[in-house]
Amino acid sequence: MGYEQEALDELIVSVVERRSQMRDAVARASKGEPFALRQLVRNGTMAPSQMASAMRVTSGRVSTMLASLEKKGLILRSVDPDDRRNVRIDLTDEGRKVANQEMEEAKDCIRWVFSQMGERRTREFTELVREFSTYMSICVPGKPRPTAEQVAQAFAAESKRESSAA
Repeated sequence: MGYEQEALDELIVSVVERRSQMRDAVARASKGEPFALRQLVRNGTMAPSQMASAMRVTSGRVSTMLASLEKKGLILRSVDPDDRRNVRIDLTDEGRKVANQEMEEAKDCIRWVFSQMGERRTREFTELVREFSTYMSICVPGKPRPTAEQVAQAFAAESKRESSAA
């Protein structure tokens, strides 16, 4: 067995089989109500159909979730003044507070992990994750593996994104 298979096996064990409380919390936050609140923080007012699309769920699922968020006082649903057939979703002040608090708590957990790893290993880790993500962005199951030219283009695009973000 080559190092590639060993690395894949270890990745699967680390990510899938050794489920941590933090990983489970992050997974929960990536869907459902916390995800919806973050979408509204990022995007501002949204239509239920936009929310369903962002969450990749049915409009019925979004409707149920929005009813729950509205009951908790975290969102307001109103008629779109430009087109009365449409509904708009907005965060309440409390919804914004809850969303920001949840995001900050998640960031604080990750910062703690990085403090345990130390600066050198954290920087190495983030660079490796960036590299891994770039490769994963161009390698699609069932499709031919990317050429050297496609790999070079992907890394050039990533480098350009990093430069413009800095």
